[in-house]
Amino acid sequence: MQPDSTKSTSRATIWQVAAAAGVSHQTVSRFLRADTGMKPQTQERVRLAIAELGYRPNLSARTMRTRRTQRIGVLLPAVSGFQASALSGAIDIATAEGYALEVLSVDGDAHAAFERVLQIADSGQVDGVLALAPLPPETENSYPGRAAIVASADYDENTRSMGAMANGAPIAELMDGLHRLGHRRFLHVTGDLTYASARNRREVFIESVDRLRVGPPLVHTGVWSASSGYEAITSLAEQDRPTAVIAGSDTIAAGVINGARERGWRVPEDLSVTGWDNQFLGAHLRPTLTTVKDDRRQLGRNAMSRLIAALRELPLPEEESLSTVIWRGSTGPVPD
Repeated sequence: MQPDSTKSTSRATIWQVAAAAGVSHQTVSRFLRADTGMKPQTQERVRLAIAELGYRPNLSARTMRTRRTQRIGVLLPAVSGFQASALSGAIDIATAEGYALEVLSVDGDAHAAFERVLQIADSGQVDGVLALAPLPPETENSYPGRAAIVASADYDENTRSMGAMANGAPIAELMDGLHRLGHRRFLHVTGDLTYASARNRREVFIESVDRLRVGPPLVHTGVWSASSGYEAITSLAEQDRPTAVIAGSDTIAAGVINGARERGWRVPEDLSVTGWDNQFLGAHLRPTLTTVKDDRRQLGRNAMSRLIAALRELPLPEEESLSTVIWRGSTGPVPD
C-alpha cells in the first residue's frame, strides 16, 4: 500500500496552528505563554487548533532563542504516595506549557530537601524548581536570585496535611446544607489534633455553630479511626443527642454509623452523618456516605501554574479549589 501523500508527516508549526485558528502566530505565542489578556473565544480556537494538529512547541528552538532550558525540576520525598496525584497534575500543566520535567527524589528531613532544592536551582540545568517535598518554613525567602522556586507546602515531613490541603472551609458548606434541611443539633468528631487539617476543621465547625446560632458546639476529640466515631456516639448522653454528625474523616464516619446502629438510630432517618476524604468505601456503604473530596491532582496543577507564572513574570493565576462536597445517602432532613 502506498502512503497517503496528501498527509504531511512533518511536525506542525506555529504558523500552521495560527492559520487553522484564524489568528496571527503572535497570538498563538501569547496563548502558549498563558497570556491572561486573551479573549476566551480566541483561546478556545487556538486550543482546538493545537489539539487538531498535534502541535508541540519546539523546545530546542525556544531554548536557543530565549537562553532558557525549558526544563523544570520537581522534587519529591523518597516515600511519595501522597504526592503521586500532585505530580500528575504538575505534569498536566508543564506539558501543556511546553516544559519538560526532571523528577528527583530526596531522602532525609526537610532541611535535606532544602539543600537539594538549592543544588538543583544553582545547576543551570533547569529554569525552575517545584518542591513537592516539605521544606523548613524558615527557608521560605532564602533563595533570591536563583532559578524560580515554588514550594508546595501542603504536607509536612510526616505527610500531615498543611496549607491548602488542610483547608477546613468545606465544613461550613456541609453545615449550611444540613441547616437548610432543618438540623440544629450538631456533633463534630475530630481527627488527630496534631494535624493542621483536624484543627482547621474543628475551628470551622465551631465558627459555623456560632454563625448559624445553633450552639453550643458539641465536639468529641478523637483520632483518625473508626473506633473514635463509634466511641463518640455510644458514649453520648441522651440529652446530648445530635441530629447530624460531622466526622473528621470517612473512617471516623464509618464508626459513627456503626455506633448509631448499636443505639437503634437509623442513618439518615434519625441521624445524618458526613465524612471527609472520599475513600472508596464511602460510595459502597449503606447508606452511601456524604463526604468531601480533596483533589490532589489539582494541587499539582495549581503549584505548577504558580511556578510557570513566576518564570514568565506574570501575575499569579487564580487557583481552583481543591475540595468538593459530595452529597450522598447518609444525609437527609431533620427527623420529626
